[in-house]
Amino acid sequence: MKTQLEEQQKRINERMGKIRHKIMVMSGKGGVGKTTVSVNLSCALSLMGKKVGLLDIDLHGPNVAKMLGLEGKKLLSNGKEIEPFEGACGLKVISMAMILERSDEPVIWRGPLKTAAIRQFLGDVGWGELDYLIIDSPPGTGDELLSICQSIPDMDGVVIVTTPQEVATLDSTKAIMFAKKLNVPVIGVIENMSGFICPHCKKEVSIFGAGGGEKTAHNMGVPFLGRIPLEIEIVNSGDSGKPFILFKDLAATAHMNEIAKKIIKGTEN
Repeated sequence: MKTQLEEQQKRINERMGKIRHKIMVMSGKGGVGKTTVSVNLSCALSLMGKKVGLLDIDLHGPNVAKMLGLEGKKLLSNGKEIEPFEGACGLKVISMAMILERSDEPVIWRGPLKTAAIRQFLGDVGWGELDYLIIDSPPGTGDELLSICQSIPDMDGVVIVTTPQEVATLDSTKAIMFAKKLNVPVIGVIENMSGFICPHCKKEVSIFGAGGGEKTAHNMGVPFLGRIPLEIEIVNSGDSGKPFILFKDLAATAHMNEIAKKIIKGTEN
């Protein structure tokens, strides 16, 4: 007889089998804008005609719901499966924030509980048929990321987000090594907050340095996907629940669209 874990893995395989491409967005450290990249990459892919789901497995700091204007939404079940919420750009969205009673409630869980929650998000959610499932992970290389990599053996790969300064690129190198040790392909590196664009004069200032992400990608032998500058509107859009990709006049929007095109080319060709 099959064990409960084997039955669950069978459900996960069936669900994930209906999704063409599974990509995890990760970073070696916090504060580099990984969730902002996950949300806007998902929206960029959707605006290019792809069916996209966004799974937030950052259980201790789930910010996807806020960035998509879904704060206060609670997960529902139709008796057979958990129903994802529809967010901006038509995304199907699941986040731990949709389980918590209050947005300031901490999740104080050990590894086994976190693994169980993630596997339930994979196996019991009605994702349906998708072109892409983007998985926003917590910083570092801990339980949550390991659970995803072990539960989705045919994952297309990971996208590494870093900022330009050395303290961030050092940790992004660890993230690349994590993926390589688990035999998960590295789709590429994104350098976020790569220059600040002044809202008054429109000049760009490299307040965090420049080129660190590209140098890391080159040194580690993985693709460099592109750079995203920091703009005031990006901060405002994240707080207001409206992805910056919807603001067509931003430099960051153009860069994100180019990154999305590279990811489509790399996964579908």
